[in-house]
Amino acid sequence: MKYEIKGGNLPVVLVTMEPGESVFTESGGMSWMTDGIKMDTNTKGGLLKGFKRSLTGDSLFMTTYTAEKNNSHIAFCSDFPGEIKAVTLAKGESIICQKKSFLAGESSLDVDMYFKKNIGVGFFGGEGFILQKISGPGTVFLEMDGSIMEYDLAPGELLKVEQGHIGIFEESVSFDIISVKGMKNILLSGEGLFLATLRGPGKIWLQTMPLSKIIGLVTASMPRTNNG
Repeated sequence: MKYEIKGGNLPVVLVTMEPGESVFTESGGMSWMTDGIKMDTNTKGGLLKGFKRSLTGDSLFMTTYTAEKNNSHIAFCSDFPGEIKAVTLAKGESIICQKKSFLAGESSLDVDMYFKKNIGVGFFGGEGFILQKISGPGTVFLEMDGSIMEYDLAPGELLKVEQGHIGIFEESVSFDIISVKGMKNILLSGEGLFLATLRGPGKIWLQTMPLSKIIGLVTASMPRTNNG
């Protein structure tokens, strides 16, 4: 399988496959494809697996596209402005991603829910409470909001992050939630009560413009109607 990412901040990944090679995406995720590609839609792993994926924002059903002709082409467009990040995972290697980040990937990959078993994260984690876990082997294509900033955290190195900016992190990175200290900071900083922490070792990829912030800006700018 070969791929190319184009389109700038309105990206598309163009995948070229040979006979027998396949990729999968959630229902409705394919944008265009050439003739000679077979489709197969199912829950990919069973109904329970599909239901768990749906909690992360993906669809219950997945569609696998398998090439039957040489040089078959298929395209997957991002749903919103940003970047598409390609990550190649070895067998047994996993990454943790934000909800709804999975765009497409090789059929050998496993997409599952990542649930942080921590009471603090559960009650206060916001966008970081339920995440996606992608396991190899294979190449996965992930949607990121805005631009991508990559950090390689050393063992014990800590980064405090507003939850919506978390895009991807390696499974070796420890994820938790801490409270903002100081009443003035809580009331006046605009950061809310809690921040996420990412502690190394491992790589993390942060996104500069979370979709939730875009929605908030659009909502705030909408004219208010007076019904009375």
